[in-house]
Amino acid sequence: MLTFFKRYNLTILIGIIFIVIWALVTKYATWINPVIFPQPLTVIESFSAKIGELVTGVVSSMKLLIPGFFGALVTGIVGGLFFGLNKRSREILMPYFHALSPIPPTLFIPYVIAILPTFQTASMSLIFIGAFWPVFLGTIHGVLLIEKHYLDNAKSLGLKGPTFLLKVVLPASAPHILSGASTSLGMSFLILTIAEMFGASSGMGFFIQYYSDFSQYHYVLAGIIFNSIIIVAVMIAFEKLKKRLLFWTNLKADGK
Repeated sequence: MLTFFKRYNLTILIGIIFIVIWALVTKYATWINPVIFPQPLTVIESFSAKIGELVTGVVSSMKLLIPGFFGALVTGIVGGLFFGLNKRSREILMPYFHALSPIPPTLFIPYVIAILPTFQTASMSLIFIGAFWPVFLGTIHGVLLIEKHYLDNAKSLGLKGPTFLLKVVLPASAPHILSGASTSLGMSFLILTIAEMFGASSGMGFFIQYYSDFSQYHYVLAGIIFNSIIIVAVMIAFEKLKKRLLFWTNLKADGK
């Protein structure tokens, strides 16, 4: 605990200063609208009053995010390995990949709503679309950066098929795959929140949109803060998992 405070003492201090300024401005500045910018104590009280609803919303959101994200993760890795190892197929389709990947997934909202039967499946599809491209292109990039002699040595040892993929290609391209997965996870939260603001009956984005419609901004701020904590916690946990999976890169860095 002491090490934590030594490492993040300035970060904590900045947070405390921000809260103090927030409290002073919202209390004494007459030009601040108290409805839109409530005092910190009011937000804390709102947070305590709605904690059950907030937790329920997170659980509801995870039911949409997890299938969409992991579906994109698996599909992106498998597809990326295929096109990374098949030069001719990659050359033919790569222009289409580069053309489609920058398109914001939210542009597909009218189509997924019209085609898919429920809000849940439409939201999972949007999350899948947004999370797919960083993993897919990251996997291709990771495979292409593997040194040719490394692959040739593996093949000379008789490695092929699933063994070649799992023992050679996948570990060698893992840093780029997981980097793309990290980007995809952040994108998934963004798309999830936007989708829930328009058609959900519960969730992280729904909570904020619902109370903003009634101008109850103390609940809105409580929701924003709570959702930010959840997102940051998930991203930190993923980074720790990534670091553990890529332990050999950490050892290499320490050796330098």
